[in-house]
Amino acid sequence: MNTYPSLRRLIKSWLKAGVMDNGTFSPTEEGTPQGGVISPLLANIALHGMEKRIKQFAETMKGSKSKNRNALNLVRYADDFVIMHKDHYVVKECQRIINIWLNDMGLELKSSKTRITHTFEGFDFLGFNIRQYQVGKNQSKQGFKTIIKPSLEKVLEHYRQLAKVIDQYRAAPQTALISRLKPIIRGWCNYYSSVCSKETFNTLGHMLWKKLRRWGYRRHPKKSKSWVIKKYWGTIGKDNWMFMTGKDNYLPKHAKTPIVRHRKVKETRSPYDGDLIYWSLRMGKHPENTIQKAKLLKRQKGKCSHCGLTFRDGDKLEMHHILPRANGGTNKDENLELLHLHCHDAKHGTKVNALELDENPLMRYQ
Repeated sequence: MNTYPSLRRLIKSWLKAGVMDNGTFSPTEEGTPQGGVISPLLANIALHGMEKRIKQFAETMKGSKSKNRNALNLVRYADDFVIMHKDHYVVKECQRIINIWLNDMGLELKSSKTRITHTFEGFDFLGFNIRQYQVGKNQSKQGFKTIIKPSLEKVLEHYRQLAKVIDQYRAAPQTALISRLKPIIRGWCNYYSSVCSKETFNTLGHMLWKKLRRWGYRRHPKKSKSWVIKKYWGTIGKDNWMFMTGKDNYLPKHAKTPIVRHRKVKETRSPYDGDLIYWSLRMGKHPENTIQKAKLLKRQKGKCSHCGLTFRDGDKLEMHHILPRANGGTNKDENLELLHLHCHDAKHGTKVNALELDENPLMRYQ
């Protein structure tokens, strides 16, 4: 940890010295701009070690070291972080320790953005509102439920952004308005699709519908409301209220975004650690694995179809045709399964070179 402060100071002084833009050096006293693409990376470098410092403090508390480490949690993203513990004194002490730790770099916590609150009151973090609600013991053994949803500030900010675009495109054709709104809606919904956002999505969808309806009425003040609705809204499936110009060009609805719960990445795993099995199961794809193998891994839940054992990092995987190609089998997913290399050999009763098999698919059956 002693090497990091000097590295941080070097980065800080380098940024303040100046920046290069298209080969032109420009001196600056402000450093990297807030919101710049390199800003989170520099924050991660500068604040690396904060978690370790808090864990060291946890080990000094009375009781079991492992229990104390697990009870004290720090969640950080770039320069935003949250510390959680059941004891108010411990949280205050963590704030003091972090202030001392930051002072070594010439930094400090901003008082206007730092507060201590109970989880029953809730708090906003990275655009999410995180709050625990008291419930009966029949609903939760702990006596409370944790609900994460989009923060009110971000919901209103998103709606204002949509409304501003609609006002700017007051005289533009419907196709242009749809193409401008579509990426905004999809991006925002994807960001919040892993938490309890269904109610928020429904509310935003209704607000957006009313704004678009006023947009249509303003464009055709001499036409009836039913005429305007028929012109700009259509039917896709069972939904009769799709803002569209055709079935291939329509505005996606917030409420139709599926909610998919986020699964935390285990420990210190990285997509570049070489563990194809873990990341193929998690992401459905891996830069060093084929899409078809990833699908089969997910379908088989990471287990070999022959021996039933879980694939491990370093295992050689082979695709096996359930119905041999010589007998009319296809290369479709439903006719394939993943096996260990030795299980594949055992299945056919002979050791086969997979590369030769690719070149001569019928060699096993001759």
